[in-house]
Amino acid sequence: MAALLRAGERSGAVVYPQVGRAYARTVIAPREEVIRRAARTLLDGERLDTTTLAGQLGISRVTLFRRVGNRDAILGEAMWWLAERTLQRAAEAHDARPEGAEPAGRLRSLAIMEDFRNVLGTATSLRRFIDDEPTTALRVLTDPRGRVQPRLVEAYTDLFERDVEERGLSSEIQLPVLSYAVVRLGESFLYSDVMVARDPDLKAATTVVDALVTGVLGIRAG
Repeated sequence: MAALLRAGERSGAVVYPQVGRAYARTVIAPREEVIRRAARTLLDGERLDTTTLAGQLGISRVTLFRRVGNRDAILGEAMWWLAERTLQRAAEAHDARPEGAEPAGRLRSLAIMEDFRNVLGTATSLRRFIDDEPTTALRVLTDPRGRVQPRLVEAYTDLFERDVEERGLSSEIQLPVLSYAVVRLGESFLYSDVMVARDPDLKAATTVVDALVTGVLGIRAG
């Protein structure tokens, strides 16, 4: 992700990776620039200070908050900016693997979600954010009305819908409900050191999530 951000700097211009267009700094997409700079701050392992961020953008804190929201909102948007791209890269990496690289019959969605969790679980910038501001981090990352969790639930639902359609599966519960359960399970394992003073266990997360999903979708082992 750091390479993605560095690739966005070109001789005083801002390049937005998702559209591949360059804007002069005098003509920018303000909200996207706020989010991108906040994401870079987090990637660098630095505390997000809204006064500093506003100064970097050449705007007041009032304007900053008007464009994106308060500090929690900015943190949430920045975390989702990073998470969305991480999930997309996990999907692209999975789809680029040769046939047979995954265990026979394993759902594409589960493989992508596992890779996504593994990246999050080993991301030093995320760990520093959680260590430095545990209460804020959990609120931003797990709030069902926030900027991260609802979007991740939606993204997981899209992954499940593709598997269900391509494999002709049926779910015992609505897929958004299944996605919510999987997201919450992932959170409980990824952030267990803060939530319940237990070391994060990504392998256990995969075992539990896979068992839940295959059971709900009626997939028999082997």
